[in-house]
Amino acid sequence: MLIRLAAVLLFLQQPAHRTIAIDERLAEDAHIAIGDKLIVSAKPGSPAGDTVIVSGILQRGADPAEIARSEYQVRMHLDQLQKIAGYGDRVDRFAVATRGPEATERAMRDINAAAFGFEPHRSRDIAVETSQTFQVVSRFHKAIGVITIVASAIFLLCIMLLKVEERRRDVAALRLMGISRATVVKGIVAEAALLALVGCALGVGVGWLSSQFINWYYRGVYRTPLTFSLITPSIITLAVSLSLILGIAAGLLASLRLVRTPPLKLFGR
Repeated sequence: MLIRLAAVLLFLQQPAHRTIAIDERLAEDAHIAIGDKLIVSAKPGSPAGDTVIVSGILQRGADPAEIARSEYQVRMHLDQLQKIAGYGDRVDRFAVATRGPEATERAMRDINAAAFGFEPHRSRDIAVETSQTFQVVSRFHKAIGVITIVASAIFLLCIMLLKVEERRRDVAALRLMGISRATVVKGIVAEAALLALVGCALGVGVGWLSSQFINWYYRGVYRTPLTFSLITPSIITLAVSLSLILGIAAGLLASLRLVRTPPLKLFGR
């Protein structure tokens, strides 16, 4: 009697339908909420589908490979997936977690020796292979950055030459007052370095705002938490270093060109 009662209770507690979890993009596009009943099948419109209940909505991960495919994701129980896919006890691929590089190498050797047809790969290698498009974009951005730096250096040098040429009389007056060439050069170089720092600060601010806008826009387009643009401390350090070096070099070249000219000639005599 007790055994029969326990069996009845277990039958009553068993859910009527299996549960699945769906991608947040699928939930948004198809207007599906938690608790809704769906019919899943291997082919669209097939009458032999299973009725399931949506028990969870998955947040998309920051995976660059998912952006190009733009696929919906559904997670279900393994036996349920086997029944729908008709694969039985077969799988296309599976992931194995290892502890350290040595364990990874040992696992790869064991899997290769287990049976013919297995081909293990490191997750790092797969990530690199699926991110080839992003590597090309990264190289393209580096090329644009180099061209921009060279063009900005030439533009900065021209600006400094024009600014120093406008102060010909001031420099001539300082030289006639007994101020040495080295002091004049130091003053112009210090002014150029200060201007370079101010320009660098403005550039970093504009870059940060642009990065925030890019992330906001493309996260909305692709509906992913992936970071498309990132301003790191190393990038800021590189920008400040290049700005100082180019500013000091431009100020030095412009000041040396001016102080080598005789003071009276600077006055036009």
